[in-house]
Amino acid sequence: MTKPVILIVDDDLQVLNAVERDLRLHFHGEYRIAKAPSGKEALAAVEQFWRRGTPLALMLVDQRMPEMSGTEFLSEAIKIFPQARKVLLTAYADTQAAIQSINEIGLDYYLMKPWDPPELHLFPVLDDLLSDWLARVTLPYEGIRVAGTLWSAACHVVKDFLSRNLIPYQWLDIEVDEQAYKMVVEATQGDLRLPAVFFPDGSVLVEPALRDLAERVGMQTRPAQSFYDLAIVGAGPSGLAAAVYGASEGLRTVMIEREAAGGQAGTSSRIDNYLGFPNGLSGADLTRRAVAQAQRFGAEILTAEEATGVEVEGAYKLVHLAGGGQISCYALLIATGVSVRLLDVPGVDRLTGAGIYYGAALTEATFYRKKNIYIVGGANSAGQAAVFFSNYASTVTILVRANDITPSMSQYLVDQIHSIGNIRVLHTSEVVSASGDNHLEGIRVQNRETGVESELPADAMFIFIGAAPRTDMVASQVERDPTGFILTGPDLFHNGKWPPGWTLKRNPYLLETSCPGIFAAGDVRHGSIKRVASAVGEGSVTVALVHQYLKTV
Repeated sequence: MTKPVILIVDDDLQVLNAVERDLRLHFHGEYRIAKAPSGKEALAAVEQFWRRGTPLALMLVDQRMPEMSGTEFLSEAIKIFPQARKVLLTAYADTQAAIQSINEIGLDYYLMKPWDPPELHLFPVLDDLLSDWLARVTLPYEGIRVAGTLWSAACHVVKDFLSRNLIPYQWLDIEVDEQAYKMVVEATQGDLRLPAVFFPDGSVLVEPALRDLAERVGMQTRPAQSFYDLAIVGAGPSGLAAAVYGASEGLRTVMIEREAAGGQAGTSSRIDNYLGFPNGLSGADLTRRAVAQAQRFGAEILTAEEATGVEVEGAYKLVHLAGGGQISCYALLIATGVSVRLLDVPGVDRLTGAGIYYGAALTEATFYRKKNIYIVGGANSAGQAAVFFSNYASTVTILVRANDITPSMSQYLVDQIHSIGNIRVLHTSEVVSASGDNHLEGIRVQNRETGVESELPADAMFIFIGAAPRTDMVASQVERDPTGFILTGPDLFHNGKWPPGWTLKRNPYLLETSCPGIFAAGDVRHGSIKRVASAVGEGSVTVALVHQYLKTV
């Protein structure tokens, strides 16, 4: 924990050092002692404490200083730290100034020079003031702080990135927090660009690119080597499983993830049917355990990095990176999963991030307490989100195009939804528009059977309407089905023939693509079972197949 500060201000260096010596002896275990020889320098220090989130507990200030008196300094300093205790060091002739300060700035105490012995004249006074300060103050958050507005799409992206990567932070809404507003104004020199990310050391990133933010919070964004035995693109359950098994079995393993480990499963509020967890677990918990496990075995995880293309040169696969450079490897696993499909109706694009979100967006849940939330979609992800948000919202309404959710959703979720009083399901319904000025205020819903449209007030809408595979990077290297999913193993065999270009005498391995040494696992693969456990299984099996492949290289 950061120690609160006691600040001493005196232009007489002998007095300044003597007070510092006495205070260090008495308070060194609980408080940090800082000093300044002038009011101007002290004010700069106060502003620095504020930017860093360091609490200022007490100011012990000499009244008679050139350029800025003690009272003048305190009147400025309390604008930044209004709860800090204020003590003047005065001579006999300054009594009237001290009394005036009590009336004008709420001076807490004034001490006559000299204060010897401090055990009698100094420490009891300061102990009492500090005890009162501790009883009344809320100590500031010491970690990363993100300042912005609730309805900013850019702010949502940063919050979601930090949350999904399990980086704790404190949210500061500048529309309701005056101090946060001042912090942003100062950091942006009046431009008010958002979001602003404040770090404990006092540094600030304004409108950060996710790669810059990832580097700043200590994530690895660049490969440590140029060549690996196994490169994995995508850090969802299948990619994480492959990283764990690959690294644990001695393969030089790197995993490339453009957003956050865990993939779509990582955003799940609760997974109740995963083997070995009878009480269920969240996607974040599963991700945290898997990432720690992979890193313990030595796998590298590159975050906020994107694979943009793949080339094959003999036995080597070259993965081009958006951040520049490339990675070379013997075996490559494509585990990129799927991207959510966009809801293409009027108003949605404009309000995305301002009341409309794709996926669970768990970071926003607390902001919609006692509000009306809509979930668009009828698969497991939508059901899990509905159950989660029901703990916060006044009402949660699931909008599904079908006339029943049972065929597309696990029975345990169907049972939960029917048992929760503030969840309702509107069947044969679809959103045809969204409205609102700077944030979502309402949606227009059409009944698919009757054609009747209804205007519904809405505070938030979370969209789960299917997904498209992320396979463009390997489109020129591997065979895909008409919808873009990667074909593997037996699915490559058509009309009694293997695909063009397959010249090996052996058949493709079970999860191998039409390019030898490139594998696919998880949701990105044609015919995969869209479940977390199956994705983990495919990622694990891939490593066994990679070992077989490496024997032939």
